[in-house]
Amino acid sequence: MGKREDLIAHYAEDLKTKCGMEPDMDLLTKVTIGCGPAIYNADASTVASSQAEELETVKTNFLIKKLGLADGPELMAAIEKVVETYGKSERNKYRAVVYYMLTKHFGKEAVYG
Repeated sequence: MGKREDLIAHYAEDLKTKCGMEPDMDLLTKVTIGCGPAIYNADASTVASSQAEELETVKTNFLIKKLGLADGPELMAAIEKVVETYGKSERNKYRAVVYYMLTKHFGKEAVYG
């Protein structure tokens, strides 16, 4: 397996063990590929959920630009829900996992179709 496949398997394990969900591997793979080279960078591959500006970036660059959602308080509420599901104390919240959960939350799987 290549590095990307190893990371996808790791993300799937996080979804199962830390988030209590059975991952849709096809969607998880597409979301991971959509993250681009960020998944290979230690800093960029995770979401710093304690930093407001990082959450704002997730909202703007992923939810609004990528998923095409209209800005509103429900976007930040969804990000906070995902962070809560992942576990606030979980140090490494992987970007691909967070994006996957947000995609599922908003029912926007078709974006990756």
